[in-house]
Amino acid sequence: MTQGRSPDETHLAEVWPTLDQVPRWTDKYFSRTRAVIERYGDAEVTYAVFMRRPVVFAPRLALLWLETLAREKNADVAIECLYKEGDWVGAGEPLLYITGSFAALAELETLLLGKLGAACVAAYNAFSMCVELPEVAFLAMDARHCAGTEMAELMAYAASVGSRAAQTTRGAKGFVGNATDATARFFDQAEGFGTMPHALIGYAGSTLRAAQMFHETHPDVNLVVLVDYFGQEITDGLAVCAHFPELAAQGRLSLRLDTHGGRYVEGLGPQRSYEVLDRNAPGAIRAYRTETELRYLIGTGVSAAALWHVRESLNEAGFPNVKIVASSGFSAAKCRAMGYARAPIDVIGTGSYLPENWNETYATADVIRYNGESRVKIGREFLLTPRSGR
Repeated sequence: MTQGRSPDETHLAEVWPTLDQVPRWTDKYFSRTRAVIERYGDAEVTYAVFMRRPVVFAPRLALLWLETLAREKNADVAIECLYKEGDWVGAGEPLLYITGSFAALAELETLLLGKLGAACVAAYNAFSMCVELPEVAFLAMDARHCAGTEMAELMAYAASVGSRAAQTTRGAKGFVGNATDATARFFDQAEGFGTMPHALIGYAGSTLRAAQMFHETHPDVNLVVLVDYFGQEITDGLAVCAHFPELAAQGRLSLRLDTHGGRYVEGLGPQRSYEVLDRNAPGAIRAYRTETELRYLIGTGVSAAALWHVRESLNEAGFPNVKIVASSGFSAAKCRAMGYARAPIDVIGTGSYLPENWNETYATADVIRYNGESRVKIGREFLLTPRSGR
């Protein structure tokens, strides 16, 4: 770490555009606007930044980047956040005001909005998941769904903000970690979580052998074993438990269910899925449910019935302390359906949902004051006086 830098600043310097890179990455009309301003005289301006949909406010990384570049430009920039990090913000509400030199700020708008909007929507997504299943821990597995390291930084940060909001306001367990070392600090962890991909099981030739190889290599890491590679979730899961009885009894062994949507978990079909839920959560299937909710409850893949089926099998075999990790398409809607069924999930690994709805991540900034005089384009007068805030 560079002396005098915070961990966030160090990471920003590694993956985010520096001052000399900004002209190459900003919208060209902002660079040409800066040239006009420098020719005809600078002005002090105030930007109002807002979004067109509800979000959870996650500004820290975007504003740290802005402040860092302002210092390098020797420009005074005043930032007035109208909400605290983690606050819910309604559609169209100004998030913050930025005041400073027009010449210094013009070229930064493109990059600032990209960093702010994406983080605020992802934080909202993370919050929504956590409040649907407050008793379940989450892992942010979004890195592979991100377009490079800058986006991965934003998504992990956003997940931590949405998680803390859910923990504070709803008592949720929230996100306890993530997949990469680079962003583990957002979850107060020294490193990322994770054990094995499906490829390790293919390499080992069997689920049990992959578990043995992993444990021999990493004996101090809690063992989380994928059990769907060969389509024998119950058979292979119980074989792993029988081979590691001490880990199973200590709660250091978990079975991860990642069955794809093209088939049912071993031993299930439509009728048996209904029977499993009827035993464990009859209310889940006796109320009105949409087609999508029914798929989450009794369909193929990682359904609520599949999770109860695994839990029943573990308990009947004498492994009540073995945990269940669920992954595969977990969105807020799927989490809500799992809540209907009181699905026995200890941890959910989620990735693609954090950056979902990318078309809704666009933040907008309008200049609303020039040298202290209020002036904004017709239709955006609402930005002059925020309707709510801290």
